[in-house]
Amino acid sequence: MSAQDQHDTHRHHDEGYAHGSFRSYMIGFGLSVILTAIPFWLVMTGVLGDAQLTAFIILGFAVVQIVVHMIYFLHMNTRSEGGWTMLALIFTIVLVVITLSGSIWVMYHLNHNMMPQMQGMSAHDMSQMP
Repeated sequence: MSAQDQHDTHRHHDEGYAHGSFRSYMIGFGLSVILTAIPFWLVMTGVLGDAQLTAFIILGFAVVQIVVHMIYFLHMNTRSEGGWTMLALIFTIVLVVITLSGSIWVMYHLNHNMMPQMQGMSAHDMSQMP
């Protein structure tokens, strides 16, 4: 068997994961550019006026962009590698949610329980303390 024959048989072998086409990469690239440009525009123009609302909208765009990257560039779906990539992703998301929510819960309660006498004080009042 020649080297060319080996190369041809190797090319048709299915490794168990999805391959992207030029079209799918261009769709992913276009979506990524749009999902980056809109939040940039929101921040630079200040069109919403409220910083907290702008931050929540940017977080929403970030989540959508993560999904776009996973689908179009990482080729994650329920069929690739027998579903193990999706199972690993779900496990990772569960761990991140538990870690973040637990950290926020602990920080909130530490702040609330460690300094109850300073709850109503302003920064100016605290600077005047001996």
